[in-house]
Amino acid sequence: MTKLRHYDQTNLARFVTFSTYRRVTALNDDWLKQIVIDELKALRVRYSIRIHGYVLMPEHVHLVLWPPSGEELGRRIGEMKSRSARAFFAGRPIGGDKETRILWQRRCYDHNCRTIKDAIVKINYCHNNPVARGLVTEAGDWSWSSFNWYQGLRDVPLEIDSVEL
Repeated sequence: MTKLRHYDQTNLARFVTFSTYRRVTALNDDWLKQIVIDELKALRVRYSIRIHGYVLMPEHVHLVLWPPSGEELGRRIGEMKSRSARAFFAGRPIGGDKETRILWQRRCYDHNCRTIKDAIVKINYCHNNPVARGLVTEAGDWSWSSFNWYQGLRDVPLEIDSVEL
């Protein structure tokens, strides 16, 4: 297995993607989405990681994050995935084989956003993902993204560290 390189000394926003195991649509339930949201809130508090954008899709998550320089973002995402999986399986009946007890694929993929404009492009990608997939007709109809925060609404699942447009 090839080790993915993560560049943690950049002081740049990062576009991160991770998926459910075998891309199973495990994130259809709102209670599991809320677990992921709660873990994102904890990530912000524990490690001072700014959250600029996100979308929770049925089988994957996209994030636009700005970690402090030197923070090992891949490790922190791994911790978040581990905690959310434990919470997920604590709320589910125990399955028969080990494979049914895996929620996330092992890796996360990240992209360094070299400019604020690049970060905004990735945030917009997050917001348009549910529309492109045909889950909703307008981005504001998908409550599990940062879109409505950027529209000025504050009754949303996760507060955002806004990027200056």
